[in-house]
Amino acid sequence: MALQQKIIEALGVKPVIDVKQEIRTSVEFLKSYLKTYPFIKTLVLGISGGQDSTLTGKLAQTAISELREETANPEYTFIAVRLPYGVQADEQDCQDAINFIQPDRVLTVNIKEAVLASEKALKEAGITLSDYIRGNEKARERMKAQYSIAGMNAGVVVGTDHAAEAITGFFTKYGDGGTDINPIFRLHKGQGKMLLKALGCPEHLYLKQPTADLEDDRPGLQDEVALGVTYAQIDAYLEGQSIDPAAARIIEGWYQKTEHKRRPPITVFDEFWKK
Repeated sequence: MALQQKIIEALGVKPVIDVKQEIRTSVEFLKSYLKTYPFIKTLVLGISGGQDSTLTGKLAQTAISELREETANPEYTFIAVRLPYGVQADEQDCQDAINFIQPDRVLTVNIKEAVLASEKALKEAGITLSDYIRGNEKARERMKAQYSIAGMNAGVVVGTDHAAEAITGFFTKYGDGGTDINPIFRLHKGQGKMLLKALGCPEHLYLKQPTADLEDDRPGLQDEVALGVTYAQIDAYLEGQSIDPAAARIIEGWYQKTEHKRRPPITVFDEFWKK
């Protein structure tokens, strides 16, 4: 089997989707998980103001609202968490996303002091962080805060990982990649836009250029610049289309280099890394 087809099967991407059905699939997936584990009452998600967290947040709130109505249990709650590093440049987009999602609760945890304290402690130990690694510190501090909130609220942390992100490994290991449940994993970037449009999301939230915005030296660095390919090319690849060979090589290179991110810690029984 060609590598492209293996990747598509591994990530579960469909070339054509029924938007309404995919919305229901994600919502029912979240509801089923919570009903299976009755000690879980809360979904926790960081809201960045970008497409992925906006979509996932809307799906999570929908699932929680339906569960409350179906079970008459008021304990079911969705907590949206704002996790700025100081002052966020696109804070208005974050507020617009929250207004669209209408979460049960909104908490704000400014991670800057925690990141700077960690950086200071490492420097005292002889480790000076590069700007890139400091960006990973930000992502991991956000993860830690969400797990603390979830732990204190009988909750789980919801992730925003999707197929276009998974194929490239474009997430921080044990940062934004550290979650409990990922309801949009099978969708590529364009399909996520389709769901948001159907849900009535303000279009500026899903038409904006995606950015992880983790580096101080390159603020607002667009994902497509960092990756060297466009999301349109990634989406087409995931749909099984033939794309520019150079772009395909970049995508497949990212997939192979980041395989470790899509797996639990390597043990003596793993063989993939020997390829």
